[in-house]
Amino acid sequence: MEVDLQDTFLRDEDQLSQHSSKQTYSVPNKRKNDKQDEKAVTDQQAKEEKEQAENIASMLMRNYDTKLYGEDDTSQPTSRTAPIIPIEATRKKKKRRRSQISICLTNCRYESIRKVASAFGMREVSEEDAWNFYWTDMSVSVERAKEMKRFQRINHFPGMLEICRKDLLARNLNRMQKIYPKEYNFFPKTWCLPADFGEALNYSKSRKNKTFIIKPECGSQGRGIYLTKSLKDIKPTDKLICQVYLSKPYLVDGYKFDIRVYTLITSCDPLRIFVYNEGLVRFATSRYADPNVNNTTNVFMHLTNYALNKHSRTYVYDSEAGSKRKISTLNKILLSQGVDLDRLWHAIDQVIVKTIISAWPILKHSYHACFPSHDMVHACFEILGFDILLDHKLHPYILEVNHSPSFHTDTQLDREVKEGLLTDTFTMLNIWQCDKRRVLEEDRKRIRDRLLQTNKFAEFTPAEDKEPEKSPWQTQIQWEETHLGNFRRVYPVGEQYASLFQQPSGSLYTGTASSRARGDCTRMQREEFQQTKAKAEALKKPSQPKASKEGEKKSIEEGSSTATAVTTTNTTTTDKTAKTKSRADKEQKRKEKDKDDKDKKLSNKSSLAQQMLYNQVAEKECKPAYVLCSFEPDPIVEKEERERVNLLAQRDFLIRSYGMLEQIYLVMKKMGTLRPEDERKYGVYGRLSVVSNSPKVIVTSPRLRQCSQAISFSFVAPIFRWPTQ
Repeated sequence: MEVDLQDTFLRDEDQLSQHSSKQTYSVPNKRKNDKQDEKAVTDQQAKEEKEQAENIASMLMRNYDTKLYGEDDTSQPTSRTAPIIPIEATRKKKKRRRSQISICLTNCRYESIRKVASAFGMREVSEEDAWNFYWTDMSVSVERAKEMKRFQRINHFPGMLEICRKDLLARNLNRMQKIYPKEYNFFPKTWCLPADFGEALNYSKSRKNKTFIIKPECGSQGRGIYLTKSLKDIKPTDKLICQVYLSKPYLVDGYKFDIRVYTLITSCDPLRIFVYNEGLVRFATSRYADPNVNNTTNVFMHLTNYALNKHSRTYVYDSEAGSKRKISTLNKILLSQGVDLDRLWHAIDQVIVKTIISAWPILKHSYHACFPSHDMVHACFEILGFDILLDHKLHPYILEVNHSPSFHTDTQLDREVKEGLLTDTFTMLNIWQCDKRRVLEEDRKRIRDRLLQTNKFAEFTPAEDKEPEKSPWQTQIQWEETHLGNFRRVYPVGEQYASLFQQPSGSLYTGTASSRARGDCTRMQREEFQQTKAKAEALKKPSQPKASKEGEKKSIEEGSSTATAVTTTNTTTTDKTAKTKSRADKEQKRKEKDKDDKDKKLSNKSSLAQQMLYNQVAEKECKPAYVLCSFEPDPIVEKEERERVNLLAQRDFLIRSYGMLEQIYLVMKKMGTLRPEDERKYGVYGRLSVVSNSPKVIVTSPRLRQCSQAISFSFVAPIFRWPTQ
């Protein structure tokens, strides 16, 4: 098509050039000297040149229109009306090149993460560069979190160790179990040693048939875990986690197993939790038997950790019937056994959500404290590995939470599960949501405006003219809902967990042995302080005359005697009248009498209380103003006394550490001013000075000598008794 258009365009130009050449030779060339003939010739030439120019322009526009709109386009404008469009305007504009996403993997040891990141077009950079993502196998420190910029994201939440350390997980779940006992029944009974050693020991004595599993407080991969029937062999000072062993697990083909469930948290405020539909099922390599004295040391029977069982001779590498399988394979087995999978996985989802909710207040507080300026994207995301164990009734129990689950891909099964998990995670995070260049430009502009104070009086724009902009959080939520991949959202889901968020503000750190001990100590200190305060007030009170007290006692006794006399007379009269009447009347009178007695007793009590209050008010009014007497000892304030003792101990330590007692002893011995008592008490310094070979410090400056003498005399005054002249 383009070749035909070019041929026609060249043919038209040739015809026009021939036509113009022929016409130029037809111009009359007579009467050159005549001015009128010359004028006519020039006019005719100008007219002909104008016609030639119009013909050339029309033919060029016709060819241009056919090139621009095509031959079959009926909407093309005519060459007379259409404007001449430059060729540059018809070229397509180049799209703005998207900035490349960078990721820092300095503290990451997994090649699978590098592989998936490169598949997403991410560029690996160092810690010093302006990275977009930071993936680390360690927990996030506060310093690292506060250094992050608004466009940067990291793969851990500060404060997530509240459920990822075994001891903190036990404390949080035990605390929530006390507040919500029916909701938090998915955790075995657990004690943190040595704080709860007494409770665990008493429990083991009362239930001797129980087996306990002992774990280190922050271990991994099954290291340091063992089973025991007795807690007497445990040292009371060891920092361990003691847990009741679940002796009746659900078995598949006679083998014990646990489930590694991968959970993604995209934000903590608002809290959004997603569970991956695929995961790993890890089997023990020895057939299960109830724990007894003979098999408690068999880790291949009671523990399901891959790091331990892969060294067993009976480990099987098979995705369908091996020692490590997919969750989908387990679902097929359970479905063939008639298990309700929807109910089972709904219970597992509840366990995961409730565990995260137990640490949510700390997560929220830590996040807002570390990332106050993150308004474009969520600063953190995290993939957690929940280890779930099913008992013989298919009730799920949580064993532990891993904040950095393994992403090693030793087998094809690991590669399929873990690389799929990472791919769906990066897709859901919407890694291109935040433009790094724009954020850096905004930050520079804010700094410049703050320095120059140009943002002081902003232009007022009415609310109707402003178009409501969609917040980045809403766009992120919409993106997550439309790019779930193989994830399923487990929170938020209605108002099911609303009551669990209403935790008492004072219950976050209660329920532990250390907190109870601190509470008892503070209560005792408070009682002692109140007693000393009461004694001090009693010493300050002036002595009152005894006559007034005796008169008050007499008046109280007279009032009580009159009240008793009235009650006795009333009872006698009612008894006489009751005898004369019938039995029915007697019963009614007895009821009335009981009521009257109660009323009288209450009136007597109220009168006595009023008298006591009146006496107290009178005593307060009669008290004279307290006058400080220098002849009487002041009460000892506990705080001041403690301060004084601490200062004395500090002074004693300084005297002994600088060797001042030794020097003073030698000087006094040389002067002959030592008593026999001082010789017996401080003679050890003389013997030490003879034995020691340390060089002596000679004070040459007279000013320093005077200061040292003054300090030594002032310090030693309460220790040595100087002889009188």
